[in-house]
Amino acid sequence: MLVPIEWLKDYTDINVSTEEFCDRMIMSGSNLETVEYFGEDIKKVVVGKIVKIEKHPDADKLRVCRVDVGEEDMLQIICGAPNVYEGAMVPVALHKSHIPGPLHGQPKQEGGVKITKGKLRGVESFGMICSAGELGFDDKVVPVFIKDGIWLLPDDLVPGTDFVEAMGIKNAVVDFEITPNRPDCLAMMGMAREAAATFGTELKYPDTQCQNETDEKAEDYISIEIKNPDLCKRYAGRIVTDVKIEQSPWWLQKRLMYAGMRPINNIVDITNFVMLEYGQPMHAFDIRQLEDSKIIVETAKEGEKFTTLDETERTLTGDMLMIKDGKKPVAIAGVMGGLNSEIEEDTTTILVESANFNGDSIRATSKKLGLRTEASSRFEKGIDPNLCQAAADRFCRLVEILGCGKVAKGTVDVYPAVEEAKSVDVRVDRVNSVLGIDLSREEMVSMLEALEMKVEGEGNIMTVTPPTVRQDLLEEVDYIEEVARMYGYDKMPVTLPKSNTEATKPETWVLKDLARDTLCAMGLDEIQTYSFVSPKGVDNIRLGEETWERNFVRILNPLGEENSVMRTVLTPNMLEVLGRNYSRKLESAKAFEIGNTFFGSINDPMGLPEEHDALCIGLYGDGADFFTLKGIIVELLKIMGINDIEFIPEENCGAYHPGRCARIMVNILDYVLRHKDEIDTTDPEALAPVELGIMGEVHPDVAEKYGINTRTYCCELRFNIMADIANVEKAFKPLPKYPAATRDIAVVVDDDIPVGQMVSIITFAGGELLEDVKLFDIYRGEQAGEGKKSVAFTLTYRDPEKTLTDEEVTEVHDKIVNALTTGVEAVLREM
Repeated sequence: MLVPIEWLKDYTDINVSTEEFCDRMIMSGSNLETVEYFGEDIKKVVVGKIVKIEKHPDADKLRVCRVDVGEEDMLQIICGAPNVYEGAMVPVALHKSHIPGPLHGQPKQEGGVKITKGKLRGVESFGMICSAGELGFDDKVVPVFIKDGIWLLPDDLVPGTDFVEAMGIKNAVVDFEITPNRPDCLAMMGMAREAAATFGTELKYPDTQCQNETDEKAEDYISIEIKNPDLCKRYAGRIVTDVKIEQSPWWLQKRLMYAGMRPINNIVDITNFVMLEYGQPMHAFDIRQLEDSKIIVETAKEGEKFTTLDETERTLTGDMLMIKDGKKPVAIAGVMGGLNSEIEEDTTTILVESANFNGDSIRATSKKLGLRTEASSRFEKGIDPNLCQAAADRFCRLVEILGCGKVAKGTVDVYPAVEEAKSVDVRVDRVNSVLGIDLSREEMVSMLEALEMKVEGEGNIMTVTPPTVRQDLLEEVDYIEEVARMYGYDKMPVTLPKSNTEATKPETWVLKDLARDTLCAMGLDEIQTYSFVSPKGVDNIRLGEETWERNFVRILNPLGEENSVMRTVLTPNMLEVLGRNYSRKLESAKAFEIGNTFFGSINDPMGLPEEHDALCIGLYGDGADFFTLKGIIVELLKIMGINDIEFIPEENCGAYHPGRCARIMVNILDYVLRHKDEIDTTDPEALAPVELGIMGEVHPDVAEKYGINTRTYCCELRFNIMADIANVEKAFKPLPKYPAATRDIAVVVDDDIPVGQMVSIITFAGGELLEDVKLFDIYRGEQAGEGKKSVAFTLTYRDPEKTLTDEEVTEVHDKIVNALTTGVEAVLREM
């Protein structure tokens, strides 16, 4: 909310510097963003009068102007603006003057622009005739009639007078940050109420009493009907006749410009002025365009077409609230008027609308149409319906002051359910207890009354009734905050929290940090991607139509299709990152992400979604292959205390190459033994292996969709399950007292036999004496035979209680050989 200090002083006396004003407003709860000072960086700019204009001898678009600047000799200035004319009063930057800039067609310069005399196409120019933009005003607030040329000043100014003083340009504008719960502060009166309470000054209300109403009555011109009272709380209309459309006086234009709005004409400017003053949006209709002299407030017809003031045809839906006359819509309620009822140069009689619309309805309409206006942004936050009459009266009074029309007597006001303020009991001792201060009842009453609240009751109970504009005051705690603001946040005592709690990390966080540290130590980079994704992601990785990954949680109001659902898997995001790196010529990449995935409730479509942690790893280049990724996974799981894992070949996952993909299973027997008091060990399902995730080489068709033209490897693990079964507790294990015995074994098996299956057979057959199994060779060739492979292991045997004899080792070793022969038809090779 832009608040010009000069305008604010119309409503309350502020006799402090701008810096002190800002400091005290902050301490009373009105946070600000910036302060902009106008006029301070304008030096040696005066009012000038163009006396004579001649063509430039060497430039068709330039003209030579003779300008009276209050000195004996007139200045010669070259000007290219299209709107200069003889007799025009204009701002003139003299030789060695300084203006904020930027110059026309140039970027803004730090520190402004210095103007000096010079030559333009061989003709001397002793200064510059300035536009409003060159004097520091943003293009979006420059009045319509001068936005494409130099600034045409009022004719009653005297040439040679200082421009800043003559126009009253010097002003400070404070940009306050208004929170959504304080829509009353989106108005000058709201900020004036805050300032008056902060500085202990009187609040002055605007003049709303018309002095010269005609004998004609408003109800003779218009009738009003509200068909949707739940969407329109109140609709008030007043009539102005003998309207004269012209420029607004400078005092009105100036206030609008400082407040960030462009002056258009007197009628439009008054509606904008009142909106900024009271926070009540208004609209004016040309009454000639209102058929049957009616205003009907009701929703649109589904699919109805309507052209707004910006000359855009819009398609309406059945839930959009419209303002209609007897036969057609004339405005989108609370958003924008229609082109078919706009004020024109020959308009003589207008209907002034001051209405109150449902905020949720206006927000929905504005969003659906992609049309956000000053009016809609205010209605969205909620406006007091009791402002309608005062705002309409203020409009009419300004019409009288500006002499741009005659006001008909009375108001056509439809207000089905009058809104009244709700009183709340506030306890004095509770206020002091919450704030940690010691104020008397009288002091609290004084603070609340300064904010225009009515305080009744006796003793410890204050029955407080707020003004209806304060729609944020609903409970006792809201009034405690009001007392705190008025007391001053800078005066509040500082106390430390009284607590003996110790900050600790949840176990899941600790395990996530462990996983991050481990993966980073192995050379992977951590990435983070958005949880809002496109549903096409699972299509890109070729997942089937019936897979659980398509059980999306859908966003109600997505920014677009690419952000319309919550992710169920991390793999598409990982491949997007790898593809982006590959497209930028990175020869290799290794990355991981630990993030949340989301699933819709299967049993209850309206229920809360399920949220799980997942871990995704992706890599390509630098010699990476299937076993590189497998090694990373095995090492990570080992660090997390998850050891008994198995990789099961998988051929039916569309995201991966059918011959280079595996499901990762884990035997949870160790976990069950650690939690046997919590788990039913008689249930076979409780003892069954659990799937941790899937890994493999990304299918070439999938990689191609992400622009990756090299072998790429990826895995996705269910980190929430990893966290459940992880065992990172360190237990002391003494060094073995007795020596180990090692034996190598090489067997020939069919080429499609997984090594993991062979390791499982060896481990089971070896029993307690088998300490370790290590694969050290896989051979395929003529000596192994066609369709065969030779697999060699080193087996380590040890008994913690004694030294093993050769016979004891041979007995266990032969048992392993027999198990391999029986289990996978292995044939022993001589080492």
